[in-house]
Amino acid sequence: MTNAPGQAAERKAGSGGPAKEATLSERKGERTRRRILAAARRKFAEVGFERATIRAIATEADVDKSSVIQYFGCKQDLFREAVHWQIPHDELTTDDPGHTVENRLRGMLDNWAADPDSPMAVLLRTSMTSDEAAELLRRHVTSEVTDHIAATIDTPDARLRAAVFSAIMMGVATQRFLLHMPDLADADVEDIVRITTPLLRNLVAPDA
Repeated sequence: MTNAPGQAAERKAGSGGPAKEATLSERKGERTRRRILAAARRKFAEVGFERATIRAIATEADVDKSSVIQYFGCKQDLFREAVHWQIPHDELTTDDPGHTVENRLRGMLDNWAADPDSPMAVLLRTSMTSDEAAELLRRHVTSEVTDHIAATIDTPDARLRAAVFSAIMMGVATQRFLLHMPDLADADVEDIVRITTPLLRNLVAPDA
């Protein structure tokens, strides 16, 4: 004799089962993906783009080589995603150009470039030894920094001013965090901000 109430309870308990399993699988996949990206940044930062291998990155992430290929395809695509970074322009921008510049400086000095395994820091480091990474850095800085900054400057030489702005920011980051030039590496963030902010402000708001 069929136990209808029992079957109903079983169906109720099992309702949404496939959807729940899919959600759990998706979460697990996202965790694996993040772990691979973190391992890739460490490996690219350690040995550079050319010497880093899919197998070494998989070992670093404690996954199979096939998993890396499944999530990212080839090493070039993995590298591009691992070192991709975005500046939160809207969050940093205020009505005061000086405050906006200071926000950008502090963001770079305290977060974006300070962490040696951050996407920005890894891209900067690998660009020193890899033509492919250097080209990616050029394109990314142009689109993420120069294009955006130039659009906020109301002068005929806006793009040049934006390029110089970017050069100063990248120069400070490179010498402080990658080359460890002693005067910059040992300097207090407040002193760097105090000296650099007026220079950058004059570039983006010469008439303010």
